[in-house]
Amino acid sequence: MNVAQEYQPPRFLTNGHAQTVYPILFRKCRELPVLRQRLELPDGDFLDIDWLTGGHGRLAFLCHGLEGNSRGLHTSNLMSHLFASGWDVAAMNSRGCSGEPNRLPRLYHSGETDDLHFALGAALAEGGYAVATLVGYSMGGNQILKYLGEGPERVPPQVRAAATLSVPCDLEDSAEALARPANRVYMRYFLRSLRSKIAAKKMLFPDLFDTEGLAGISTFEAFDERYTAPLHGFASARDYWRKASSLPHLPRICVPTLLVNARNDPFLGPACFPANEAAGNPNLRLEVQCNGGHLGFVTLDGTGVYWSERRVVSFLKSYMQ
Repeated sequence: MNVAQEYQPPRFLTNGHAQTVYPILFRKCRELPVLRQRLELPDGDFLDIDWLTGGHGRLAFLCHGLEGNSRGLHTSNLMSHLFASGWDVAAMNSRGCSGEPNRLPRLYHSGETDDLHFALGAALAEGGYAVATLVGYSMGGNQILKYLGEGPERVPPQVRAAATLSVPCDLEDSAEALARPANRVYMRYFLRSLRSKIAAKKMLFPDLFDTEGLAGISTFEAFDERYTAPLHGFASARDYWRKASSLPHLPRICVPTLLVNARNDPFLGPACFPANEAAGNPNLRLEVQCNGGHLGFVTLDGTGVYWSERRVVSFLKSYMQ
C-alpha cells in the first residue's frame, strides 16, 4: 500500500460526505465535442461509445460509475483532462445508460466484463491504436479490475496500464456500507434512477417484469435480489455481489494498475481496501488516501482539474514510454 501523492482537501471540506457532495453541487459537466459510435452486439443489443479524438495515437478507454454515462460530471471531466494530456478517449456507456433504452430485457451490472471486452476491441480497431490504457471509477473501476484479473490472457496486448478511482472492490461490503442510515441520501439517489429503469422495462416487456412494490424498495439488497440477480443469471443478490466483485481477481492482474480509494469514502467498507492483494501483486498499486470521499478529491486552484484526474494521468504517463 502506497501514497505517492497525498491529497489535501480544501479546509472547508472537512469530511467524506462534504468531499463527495461538493462536485455534484458545484462542479460543471464539460461540454465536449464528442462523436457517438453505436456498436451492434452479438446478442442483438447495442452499446454507445462517445469519442474525443485528436490524432494522439494512443487510446484511453473509460468506464463510468453506477447509473452514470459518458456525458456526466465525472466522465466528462476525466475525458477532458485525458484528452488535454495526449490521449484520444473512448467512453463506453453501459447498456441502457446512453439516453436510450437498450433492446433486451437485461441491463448491465457491476461485474459486466464481456461488454467491456467487446467495446474495447472495437475501439482499438476503430483507431488502429497500438497503445491503450483503461480508466474507470466506482462501478467502472470494479469492472476494469475484474476484467484485468479474471482472464489476463484475453486482455489486448495494446493495454499498457490502467487506473481506477473510488472502487467498491467488494460489492457486498459496499452495499452494506451504503445501507447505513448516514448514507440514506446516496441510496435514495441510486434507487430512484434504477427504479425508473425497471419501470421503463415493464413498458417494453410487460410479461417479464413485476413492478408491484417497486416504489418501496429501499436497499441494494432488495433491488438486486429482485431484479439484478435474476436478470443476469445470479442465484441471489449475495451471489451476484460475490461473483461480480473484483476483489478475488486482483492477484492475477498482469498490467500496471493503479487503485486509489479514500478512507473516508462513504460508499466503501473495510474489504474495499485490498492491502494484502496489492502487497502480493507488484502490478497492483493501491494508494489509500485519508481524504477524498467518493470521487471527491476536490482541487480549487483555478484550473478546473481535480487531484484525482492529475493522479490518473501522472500514473498512466509513466507507462507510455
